[in-house]
Amino acid sequence: MATHPRAGQAAQASDLINVAQLVSAYYVAEPDSRDAQQQVKFGTSGHRGSAFKRAFNEAHILAICQAICAYREEQGINGPLLLGKDTHALSEAAYATALEVFIGNGVEVHIQNNDGYTPTPVISHAILRYNQGRQDGLCDGVVITPSHNPPADGGFKYNPPHGGPADSDATKVIEKYANALLSSELAGVNAVSYDEALNSPLCVRVDWQQQYIAALEQVVDMAAIKQAGVRIGVDAMGGAGAQYWAAIAEHYGLNIDVRHAQVDPAFAFMTLDKDGAIRMDCSSPYAMAGLLALKDQFDIAVGNDPDYDRHGIVTPSAGLMNPNHYLAVAIDYLCQQRDWPATLAIGKTLVSSALIDKVVAANQRQLFEVPVGFKWFAPGLHDQQLAFAGEESAGATFADRQGQVWTTDKDGIIMALLAAEIVAVTGQDPSQYYQQLCQRFGTSYYQRIDKPSSTERNQAFAKIRDYKVSKKLAQVTLAGDAITQVMTRASANDAPIGGLKVVTDNGWFAARPSGTEPVYKIYCESFVSDAHLQQLAEDAATIVDSLTASADAD
Repeated sequence: MATHPRAGQAAQASDLINVAQLVSAYYVAEPDSRDAQQQVKFGTSGHRGSAFKRAFNEAHILAICQAICAYREEQGINGPLLLGKDTHALSEAAYATALEVFIGNGVEVHIQNNDGYTPTPVISHAILRYNQGRQDGLCDGVVITPSHNPPADGGFKYNPPHGGPADSDATKVIEKYANALLSSELAGVNAVSYDEALNSPLCVRVDWQQQYIAALEQVVDMAAIKQAGVRIGVDAMGGAGAQYWAAIAEHYGLNIDVRHAQVDPAFAFMTLDKDGAIRMDCSSPYAMAGLLALKDQFDIAVGNDPDYDRHGIVTPSAGLMNPNHYLAVAIDYLCQQRDWPATLAIGKTLVSSALIDKVVAANQRQLFEVPVGFKWFAPGLHDQQLAFAGEESAGATFADRQGQVWTTDKDGIIMALLAAEIVAVTGQDPSQYYQQLCQRFGTSYYQRIDKPSSTERNQAFAKIRDYKVSKKLAQVTLAGDAITQVMTRASANDAPIGGLKVVTDNGWFAARPSGTEPVYKIYCESFVSDAHLQQLAEDAATIVDSLTASADAD
């Protein structure tokens, strides 16, 4: 996709959504339950959509919340539900609807005490904190957020008692219940008025912000950051954790300069992303252009998306880090600086850099490689089998300094603070640290490409089987190298990856269809050169097209 001519430039009035119209559409527009595009659909990060497209409206949230109440009853989840929201306009509206339904069904709901915003990792941390030592009365949670998606979007995520994203077994049940309610014109939905919900004894106000901030020293060496006087720049991106940064600075005596801490549901302060859209993606150099321009003023600069489950790391030596590069740095540093039990493994998605594999092996840790989606890490984190879990899209979390579980969802705050700890302890910024890893393990050349596809072609990915692919590719090379491995299931848990991964001695590619767009994604990595990477990408596209085109005949 070509880069938009205004990518990285400040948003103009013509780029902004009309917030009043968007919120009106949430309440007024009625989805057509027969239209697949307007039904409830849980992807890897919950249900997402826009009220303008009749994909995220009051009817959807009424149905989803009632479905969750039924699911909780089926599963015997009888503790409180922790309800958080981010700063998207539709999050505020959906939050009110959710509270009305949960209270209407007799569920005790915990909310932030000042009606404030709550980052995704804070909800995960709070669920684990509440459930610790309990056998009954376990809590679960909901975070209303579309993550880094544009301002017109809304999103809804459910976290069961393990604190992380719900797996597909849970979301399929909730999705089915919700769509049945939509088809029945919401018959069976129980709700009270918003005023009644807020004033109900079932609505319990809790100060999650203070609890989370006070516990941060358990997971990050805050004293080292303070003692070194690390100058930290933060682009809060107007998100759910915007007010957290000033409180963190005050609590720990840190030198933090925060930009864009104000809440603006139009996100008018943003610079445009690669495609010219407003998108609060802290891993995009275009969305992070404002902070990049200030990189020389800080020892480390960081950004987070609106629900704070992602991180962006900006260094004075190299600018915005590739997410894969920072994951490798974080893993190597933590393995050397934390006295974690040797049995704890390191988790990565199979489309993350193979440099991570080399770092994990060098630190004598077990690698735990799973399909795309953080939900695959949640059980292992909860059961304290994983010390670190990260994915290529700039989301990760890790165990506390004693090796105990911290969160089972992505935590952009601790990943940002870890970058400051690395500066404080090593005297190097993470980009300089990464260069040392390259000297030890080789330079990684990595990219992701979106290729045009169709619904039929994407569905064909489900028919790909590694034994069939291996047979077809027996005489095929990939960028001049012999193919050494073909995978359609992840090595850690034997879960289907929804596509395939092909490996050689010098690189690999993985391909998987988009769940929401007529494209498929190719992830490629070479340890030879950029030219080798480009050849690898071309060969990968040829292989995938031939496999999916013929899959129906297999």
